[in-house]
Amino acid sequence: MQTKEVQKITKKYKKTVLNALNVLGKKNLALICHGVSFPSETGKNTGFGTYNSSGAKKLFEFLSGMFNVIQLGPNGKTKEGDASPYTGTVFSQNPLFMDLEALTKNEWHNLLSVETFEKIVKNNPKSGSNRAAYGYANSAYENAQEEIYQNYIKLNNKKFNTEYENFKLENAFWLDNDALYEALSIENNSDYWPNWENELDKNLFYKADKNKAKKRIKEIEKKYKDIIEKYKLVQFIVAKQSAQTREFTEKLGLKMIADRQVAFSDRDCWAYQSLFLEGWSLGCPPDYFSKDGQAWDFSVIDPEKLFNKNGSLGSAGKLLKKLYLKMFKENPGGVRIDHTVGLIDPWVYKKGCLPKVEEGAGRLYSSPEHPELAKYSIASAEDTNPKAKPDEEKWITTLSDSQIKRYGAMIEKIVIQSAKESGLDKSAIVAEDLGTLTYPVSEVMKKYKLSGMKLVQFVVATDEKHPYRCKNITENSWAMTGTHDNRPIRLWAKDVVNTEEDTPHVNNLMEDLYASVEGRDMIKHKLYTDEKFLAFSKLVEVFACPAQNVQIFFTDFFGIQDTYNIPGTSGEQNWSLRLPDNFEEMYYSNLQTNDALNLPLALSYAIKARGKDFAYENRKLLDELEELI
Repeated sequence: MQTKEVQKITKKYKKTVLNALNVLGKKNLALICHGVSFPSETGKNTGFGTYNSSGAKKLFEFLSGMFNVIQLGPNGKTKEGDASPYTGTVFSQNPLFMDLEALTKNEWHNLLSVETFEKIVKNNPKSGSNRAAYGYANSAYENAQEEIYQNYIKLNNKKFNTEYENFKLENAFWLDNDALYEALSIENNSDYWPNWENELDKNLFYKADKNKAKKRIKEIEKKYKDIIEKYKLVQFIVAKQSAQTREFTEKLGLKMIADRQVAFSDRDCWAYQSLFLEGWSLGCPPDYFSKDGQAWDFSVIDPEKLFNKNGSLGSAGKLLKKLYLKMFKENPGGVRIDHTVGLIDPWVYKKGCLPKVEEGAGRLYSSPEHPELAKYSIASAEDTNPKAKPDEEKWITTLSDSQIKRYGAMIEKIVIQSAKESGLDKSAIVAEDLGTLTYPVSEVMKKYKLSGMKLVQFVVATDEKHPYRCKNITENSWAMTGTHDNRPIRLWAKDVVNTEEDTPHVNNLMEDLYASVEGRDMIKHKLYTDEKFLAFSKLVEVFACPAQNVQIFFTDFFGIQDTYNIPGTSGEQNWSLRLPDNFEEMYYSNLQTNDALNLPLALSYAIKARGKDFAYENRKLLDELEELI
């Protein structure tokens, strides 16, 4: 418990920081923290993080008053052998996001025993570290779920049962299928349906005879009644706890933004097979990260199932509308759309092939002369650049307004409309548009005024007009140093310092941030030689730039020099990084060594970067920030 003096200092600190953010025109300051990365309280670490825990509540209280947004990762149920949240289910939530400790309390009718909870904590192999134990947590939580279910069977609480039954009715359109898949995974000894031996089970909602399918479903529902009911119960618990967390954060002035991954999980692909384009997968063309492209093997929505000929939503469009409505209603802060290009101008390739032009790959809506994809093309041959290739950004160079509307149909009729029906506007949509930005994508982003992302870590420093450069970042953007797929900014800076006498990055920073400050020679030398100062300056950029929205990955704010995920690699080092239980103590310790972000110092630098006149107008605020530093 904080003393009155500490509370007074904290209040002043947060008030001053908020004033500085307002002066700089920042509407939103978001911390990116995926579910697994949330801290536990000391002595309560079960091996996996969750935003529903008491440890997460402490983090929310620590951040409130400075940050007003928490950007989560995808919350779907992940596969047993794959911790990536970007391959999780689109409707079901991850059971690992249950707060087990809460279930030992009277509020939850003691559905889990204290002894079981303490045993899980005691046996956590990653206890005392800032890493999740994914395999252990999966097994331990599975055992806990069985105990929770058995205690539920004995429970006779009218209010609880009514809530649960209402949840099942409201969510039956996805919950019944997902729970059935859980049973069939046991029946077929695999949670990956393409490996199932029973052909009928594979195609229950696709090519199977309807009468045979109905009979088989009833058979499985009877045989695995408890498995199915347990799955639904756990989904209810996670949903209810998540709603309670949102109520808690809203009282603190924190909004939660969900993350809609571009992929569909195995479970989703099985349930909605008829909605996907047979024989094709979604990926990325060859680029800086991969000379052969990225073969994600994600299913591709069949364009002919998205919209009917009269423009109304088709079967796939209706499903996506239900998904976005669910996400916006559950997350009034908004939704981040991962790989927005996938909704506008997706790159597809033939299953079993590399995502290269030579092997038949192309853009689904931008391949007017492709033998198989031409029928879906919105762009005509006259819209293509004869000097470019289909995998290049400048492949399409001209489009009419009606063509742009067709490219943006999913954005307009599904995403924006869902936000609107949920009482939100377009500002609730965060469009991840990093990497390949084709002409159709950029035109749709402009037409619908979507807020994209600008990553200062990946600025092309030799390009005076590059959109990721501080002075060029637009107001309607989210400025950031990195995402979940990038190294902490300190590791980037480590590679840049001491490399050469005339580094373009340093020249840009001197021009954009330090043009009117005293001691410029000393500052320039420090940028060349001091990785901490260089990293700090890159963080100052996101506050100094014109963008109204800022995102900071939790590693950069807390001064953690480990990478959360390295694209193109697999292993337990990915998707497992967490904030430690003593995150607050670690933050203040890292402040002393200039490793964590000193927010008042960064804001004072950002104000000064706006010029002498701006700094003079805000001299009182600068003095207040100086006191906090």
